[in-house]
Amino acid sequence: MAEDGEVGAGREKLVARKQEWAREGRLLTGTTADPARVRLPPGQRLVRDWPVLDLGVQPDVTAQKFRLDVDGAVARPLSLDLDAFMALPQAESVADMHCVTQWSRYDNRWQGVAARTLLEQAMPKPEAQHVVFHAHDGYTTNVRLDQFDQPDVFLVHRWNGAPIPRQHGGPVRVMIPRLYLWKSAKWVRRIELVVQDRPGFWETRGYHNNADPWREERYG
Repeated sequence: MAEDGEVGAGREKLVARKQEWAREGRLLTGTTADPARVRLPPGQRLVRDWPVLDLGVQPDVTAQKFRLDVDGAVARPLSLDLDAFMALPQAESVADMHCVTQWSRYDNRWQGVAARTLLEQAMPKPEAQHVVFHAHDGYTTNVRLDQFDQPDVFLVHRWNGAPIPRQHGGPVRVMIPRLYLWKSAKWVRRIELVVQDRPGFWETRGYHNNADPWREERYG
């Protein structure tokens, strides 16, 4: 119980600090850039490692526990165990990633299932306009359907030739390289298509709803 209390207190402290950053506009440079011309978004610095960021809990999603549901405003809901997910067409991608805490990492090699593969199978209804990701740790985040329905968006299970470790969201996480990393939910459990936008965990706590790094949409 004490350990649970410590985790809860640590999480509350982290969330409060980041909400304070949003109120203060911490890390903002007030500049924008064109991604066609500038690879590194404003205010970012390059790193070689992959910093670990979470809400104080790293759920242990074993192969037996893994389940991915794609539902909501779809004609054909999906519910996949890990074997069914891995049986879907696999693809590889190389992309940069950018965290709102100001670090960026170039040339990450991903392997996984393209978002478009899942959408083709689930068949979004015409009224579907937004996507809400639900994670095993209770985290949620939202994007527009047109942001998810892009050729560089994947549900990834391998990074640089190895399975994605638990601390980085393994066995499967979302990867939307055009947006700040908080939109790429770790430990993804459910992809819900919705008609009306539904801001997620950080979006309701002062973070920007759109999260474009080149527009420096850290807070909103």
